Amino acid sequence: MQINQLAALAGVSPKTIRYYEEIGLLPAPSRTENNYRQYDEQDAERLRLVAGARRLDLSLEEIREILDLRDRREAPCRVLLERLEHKADEIAERILALKQMERELRQLHKLGLTFPTDDVDGKACVCHLVSESSNIDIKS
Repeated sequence: MQINQLAALAGVSPKTIRYYEEIGLLPAPSRTENNYRQYDEQDAERLRLVAGARRLDLSLEEIREILDLRDRREAPCRVLLERLEHKADEIAERILALKQMERELRQLHKLGLTFPTDDVDGKACVCHLVSESSNIDIKS
């Protein structure tokens, strides 16, 4: 199959495929007589793993580690499970941080509504609150 077919199959762009080849996540493909890239099912399987791992926000280095294990004929399943758990933990932490930020934004908004909205200098309005927000202890 050609690069456009492979891209459609894996849900990535041809540019992404060329980049993965350039950095060594995908092997250099064989070429047709007219120098078009030619891919087989093994290439498609590898690309699907890479694309799926990227969609789950695994880093290129984490993916490289998994692929290296597979290339050495070692099962990468335990490593991948560890990476998935770690990524889920990171996301849980980010969700908590975003929820805290949401609370702070809502509190700043509520407090900001009590200030005038026509202060050009920004000394007695919500602009001042935002500029000083790193110094304000906002209670939940």
